[in-house]
Amino acid sequence: MPQNQQTGTIKPRVPDTERAVLLIDCPDQKGLVARVVVLLYSQGANILHAEQHQDHELGQFFMRVEWAQASLPNSTSPTGLSDTRAKSVISTFARDFAILAEELHMRWQLYRAHQRTRVAIFCSQYLHCIADLLHRSSSGELPCEIVVIISNHREVEKLAAFHGIRFEYIPVTPATRAEAEAKQLELLESLKVELVVLARYMQILTETFVARYPAAIINVHHSFLPAFIGARPYHAAHARGVKLIGATSHYVTTELDDGPIIEQEVARISHRDQVEDLIARGRDLERIVLSRAVRWHLEHRILCYGNKTVVFD
Repeated sequence: MPQNQQTGTIKPRVPDTERAVLLIDCPDQKGLVARVVVLLYSQGANILHAEQHQDHELGQFFMRVEWAQASLPNSTSPTGLSDTRAKSVISTFARDFAILAEELHMRWQLYRAHQRTRVAIFCSQYLHCIADLLHRSSSGELPCEIVVIISNHREVEKLAAFHGIRFEYIPVTPATRAEAEAKQLELLESLKVELVVLARYMQILTETFVARYPAAIINVHHSFLPAFIGARPYHAAHARGVKLIGATSHYVTTELDDGPIIEQEVARISHRDQVEDLIARGRDLERIVLSRAVRWHLEHRILCYGNKTVVFD
């Protein structure tokens, strides 16, 4: 909790219901930060965090601003903004910012921090990644609502039941792939899912599926991409005699294991390590990179452009 340096008193944390996050992506030009800050200031917003990045080669500008609504005009309640008032504040800001965004050719996204993203997790037989995500979610580390777990195997069913999460068993074969995917998409739509997490789901999604969730499907791949794409990367790494293994979390695109990379981790190995050793050590890396990617997405810290990402602190 932040401390007032002058008085030594503890400042209360701004409630999530009163915080908002603004993400901006636009052509770089002078005065962008000033224009955004002045608009926020004019509406009484209190900026909590602000970060920007310029891609000088492409001439592109990126910005993330987290701000508090409680200090806006007409906010007199000692307990902060009511939900109705907070929605009104966001609506007013969005209307005014849209005018500025159009002038400066901005792509922008605006979120209320308290809104919990609805998540579906897909997995197959390996449970280390999904077990980690469920633990982090239940402990409050991941600000989301996991509404369903979908698998083409039944190994995760008991784990889903333990956490009180709906489980759907949808087997997939080459002959039933289209039917299975149609059922998956229908289920996701009915549950209003906003983010799909592939926690070692060993099936390739079709272009139709990917197109329904642009920059909203996160996968974990058990290698340091772009090395060793596809299946059995630990076996390929061992055969190649590499000295580092890694894991990668990325957004899913129609190109296999080629989407915008969000996070990566590596571990050093040696000639003494066998394939089984690489798999065991790699599982820790997989847990780490997937949970980070999911958390950063939920906290609205990622912007995609081209086949790259900007990940704000």
